[in-house]
Amino acid sequence: MKENAYLCIDLKSFYASVECVERGLDPMTANLAVADPARGKGSVCLAISPSMKALGIKNRCRVYQIPQYVEYITAPPRMKLYIKYSADIYGVYLKYIAKEDIHMYSIDEAFLDVTHYLSLYQKTARELALDIMADIRTVTGIPAAAGVGSNLYLAKVSLDILAKHGKDSIACLNEEQYRDILWDHRPLTDFWRVGDGTAKRLSRIGIRTMREIAQADEEVLYRMLGVDAELLIDHAWGRESTTLKDIKAYTPKSSSFSSGQVLPRDYSFEESKLIVKEMMDGLCLEMEEEDVTAKSVTLTVGYSNATGKEPDAGTVTLPQAARAYQTLIPKVVKLYERIARKEMPIRKITLTCNGVTEESYGQYDLFGAYEAEEKDRKIQRAVLEIKRKFGKNALIRGMDLLEAGTARERNHQIGGHRSG
Repeated sequence: MKENAYLCIDLKSFYASVECVERGLDPMTANLAVADPARGKGSVCLAISPSMKALGIKNRCRVYQIPQYVEYITAPPRMKLYIKYSADIYGVYLKYIAKEDIHMYSIDEAFLDVTHYLSLYQKTARELALDIMADIRTVTGIPAAAGVGSNLYLAKVSLDILAKHGKDSIACLNEEQYRDILWDHRPLTDFWRVGDGTAKRLSRIGIRTMREIAQADEEVLYRMLGVDAELLIDHAWGRESTTLKDIKAYTPKSSSFSSGQVLPRDYSFEESKLIVKEMMDGLCLEMEEEDVTAKSVTLTVGYSNATGKEPDAGTVTLPQAARAYQTLIPKVVKLYERIARKEMPIRKITLTCNGVTEESYGQYDLFGAYEAEEKDRKIQRAVLEIKRKFGKNALIRGMDLLEAGTARERNHQIGGHRSG
């Protein structure tokens, strides 16, 4: 039986590399950090160039954490530009692989199933990966790294643990090689889908490597981790049953709409309440645009790191699915007032609309205020039309003009960062 072959290709320090290329600099040797200077020294660097990583600087550091002796260029983020580069690189993939065999894992990382292409090109998976990496560099100037594996997990692990730190930026693993090379690798958090929480729980029972997971009593792992233990055990042996075809065919049982933001400074209880209203209003418009409703809303409030307090979270369930702002905003504000700590400085807020379904599948309540809701929806549709035609800030609420408001600035952003 022929062994499957997958590639996991990562664009090295993507945002920083794009900014280097745009300035005619070599991404591998220039010192550059992508950060918004308007957010001050506490701003998080979205990316730093490989040469800065080589100095021991962490990729997602804050500006003030970069040693003062390091000379570097600060580049404000330009999300539209990065999306364009990502699209150009996707075009490179299409020169070699059909879209059905490509899965964009993120803006700078992709999985490619090359199993049936190796005989066509008369190349090994490693050779084909090198060709694609070279083509990306030629077309865009962006350096890439690649992991080659006999399944998706091994491709990802070979990229993350071996290729990104190797001289030629490529590594290959099958199940046997994985057990020979990485079974005793530490820390466990270097492995795909093993977070700090899982690693700490395993450490308490003396498990610190994939070998120890593979050799552990499975009943103990299931009691500790529940159904997640099955995936962890498979990965400990280097196994992964999911294919790219499975990913393409997957349809989630339920969907959600989410919005989150890290605030530019510590916000008070009342200031943060304004942000909650703005975010809920934005989500209502998103649902209106998609013609869907939500059955519940979850709010998470995160506090300043200086407090040492864990986030507070809560969910409000709606009597019937809704998307009208006059229905949702009062519910979410009441939830906020119940869960948020008034005395604590707030730094992060996340809202998620759960149980999202198409409007046509909604259930009606005999006592629902449908006339008022329909009026709200007509207003929301009118707002959407105006924003589409004249821009997101063409029509805003009075609350958005308050000093603490962030909606107007975020309307110019993509993914919470400057669009260009």
